[in-house]
Amino acid sequence: MNKILQTFLLGILTAVFFSAFIYFDEYHLTNKLINTLFGVSALALFLYIPKKSILVAGFFIGLFWFYWIGYSFVYQGVGYMSPIITLLFCFIYLLFFLPLYFTNKPYIRAILLFGLSFVEPFDWNWLQIELLFVESYIGVYKYQLALTLLALASPSLVANKKYKYLPLLLLIGAINYGYPKQEDAPLKIKLVQTDIKQDYKWTRAAFYPTIKMVFKEIHKAKKEHYDLVVLPESVLPLYLNQAPKLTQKLQDESMGISIVLGTLLKQNNQSYNVSYCFEDGKYSIAKKLVLVPFGEYIPLPKFAQKFINETFFSGGSDFVRAKHPTDFTIKGVKFRNAICYEATCQELYKGDVKYMIAISNNAWFAPSIEPTIQNLLLKYYARKNGVTIYHAANYKGSGIIK
Repeated sequence: MNKILQTFLLGILTAVFFSAFIYFDEYHLTNKLINTLFGVSALALFLYIPKKSILVAGFFIGLFWFYWIGYSFVYQGVGYMSPIITLLFCFIYLLFFLPLYFTNKPYIRAILLFGLSFVEPFDWNWLQIELLFVESYIGVYKYQLALTLLALASPSLVANKKYKYLPLLLLIGAINYGYPKQEDAPLKIKLVQTDIKQDYKWTRAAFYPTIKMVFKEIHKAKKEHYDLVVLPESVLPLYLNQAPKLTQKLQDESMGISIVLGTLLKQNNQSYNVSYCFEDGKYSIAKKLVLVPFGEYIPLPKFAQKFINETFFSGGSDFVRAKHPTDFTIKGVKFRNAICYEATCQELYKGDVKYMIAISNNAWFAPSIEPTIQNLLLKYYARKNGVTIYHAANYKGSGIIK
């Protein structure tokens, strides 16, 4: 019985060390030294704990990171699915770490763990192993993860005393020595954070108050002499291309200030999640490139897609993706557009990207740590790619990411 308890506790401890940095950030307790120690300890435990503890750790990492993932099902009319989805993610990450179960050798586990850093189950990429070190003294590049794992595995490989400092030298090589330079855009930008509840957002009662709020924020930004105002994803809860009078009013407003906001687009009987950019009486549209798996599309074979979409998503998980990223040129400055999930995907950072406008609706998962994980991921991609992100969100998460 003691052995079973020890196995369970070692798994729990590994999951706690692996997840702690998220909760430190959530409660404003982040400390680089502590994050470094916890992150290194989590990886070390994965290399040395008993096989069965690996399964426990994977299960609880799925719980600690993604307990909130089923919250959105409440708004699809299938709220009973919420705990089932949470358990599903626990088992997905139990299986994710399962390869480590089949060996006791730390150096093989280190190789497997490094390999897992490239794996995205069902196109869901929010568990980035390097994310443990985004607010630490260790860097977030792949080579730094490899050096850290090698340092932790090296005692099992090197018996010769003259190599006793090798792990320390490898960890020194993994230290964060800086990221690409990030600059502020040469514009005065207002990021609007709204707090519209998801169960209210799409109701008839919310429609006119929401429209009124949008124009109030635009007028306020004008009075404060901003060059650009950015409002969250789907802040206008309609297909804007089917509302010509509202579109014209936004075009008129853009004679005094540039406006970026989120809404929907219906084209050829297909739905798109989009951003509109209004400037000088004209507008351009950016369609979302990377859709949310099981939120905006079903990452399964065709024969299963329709059944799951109709049964569990009320037909709402049928958005169409763009073919390439979209850039807005606003007052002569180029911004890559990103809508929510895709701002946390490397595809959006390809090419010449210096500034990004990201918009999100995090109310799907309120209240939870989801905006905190999103913010950490935005930091991760911003720092790796040298991009300054201007993020406007509903519920929580607005700010400049540098």
